Amino acid sequence: MQTAVQKVLVVGGNGFVGSAVCKAALSRGMQVTSISSSGKPYTTPKGHSPAWTSKVNWQPGNALHPESYAHLLPSSTAVVHTLGTLLEDQQYKAALKDSNIPALLGTFASRLASLDPGSRNPLEDTHKPGGYEEMNRDSALRVCEAFVATESEVPLPAPRPFVFVSAEDVFRPFVPSRYIETKREAELYIEEMMSQNDRFRGVYIRPSLIYHPHFRPLTSPVAALLDLSASLHAQAPQGAPTPASLLQSLSSAFSGRQSESLVSPSPLDSVASALTIPPIHVDHVAEAICIAIDNARSDVRGVVGVKEMRELIGWSEKGSQSTSQSLDSHSYP
Repeated sequence: MQTAVQKVLVVGGNGFVGSAVCKAALSRGMQVTSISSSGKPYTTPKGHSPAWTSKVNWQPGNALHPESYAHLLPSSTAVVHTLGTLLEDQQYKAALKDSNIPALLGTFASRLASLDPGSRNPLEDTHKPGGYEEMNRDSALRVCEAFVATESEVPLPAPRPFVFVSAEDVFRPFVPSRYIETKREAELYIEEMMSQNDRFRGVYIRPSLIYHPHFRPLTSPVAALLDLSASLHAQAPQGAPTPASLLQSLSSAFSGRQSESLVSPSPLDSVASALTIPPIHVDHVAEAICIAIDNARSDVRGVVGVKEMRELIGWSEKGSQSTSQSLDSHSYP
């Protein structure tokens, strides 16, 4: 019996992570469709269109409006959601793409000048176009809701995967806590949908700092330093004090009563994670995602951190182990 060709729908396929997923999926013989607000093919920072882009079905679609892409879902054996924003000020993306250091520093400086005191009140209405709630959470929920409401056009040997590109908590205090909170909220709500339907499985990819030396050259020096830090922490004798362990101790001492937030109330824990979880190349993230959506790997589900991604792609472990665990072991309110 001939195996059916796998067809993956990539939400945000012309972006940094999404384009890497499209390319990796094509290399594995999958048929790839991308939806984005423009529907335009991916281009490099210099405006070039790689040869592989001609093999992708580029479609316009608004993740928040399922009617714009619902017709693509029945034929999709997997969906990968790659949309998201690190800062609500979208200028940082252009600065990264153009390697504009002054603009990037200005964006983060303005962020630090208005540091939030902690987690937001979940009852507050913080929605705004292009904001954290819309980009990091709601867009994924709308796509997932539409996906689980469909029937596959062809019989499949395993549950259809929905992959949500989330993140490790390694960016605070440089980004607001709402960034990671909305990511965790999306994971929680998607998993609730998955638990009610055994025809689907949820995979929550949690990369640390994602870098690329050519397409995001400004990330390379930071990635090199973080990789060195992770390696040094991993080599430290067990029980020996390290910068990360000291930060975690300070966090425990000053955090006070337990917060109801899905993430630690102290950004010190986030900094500690940044020092111990190594960065990851965007192509390695994409490769891990493509392995996760393979029908033969229905065992891959739940949270997949950097350590698990490296194991999936067969890369020897460097640095500290990811703090990610399966969703079953997380305590959500």
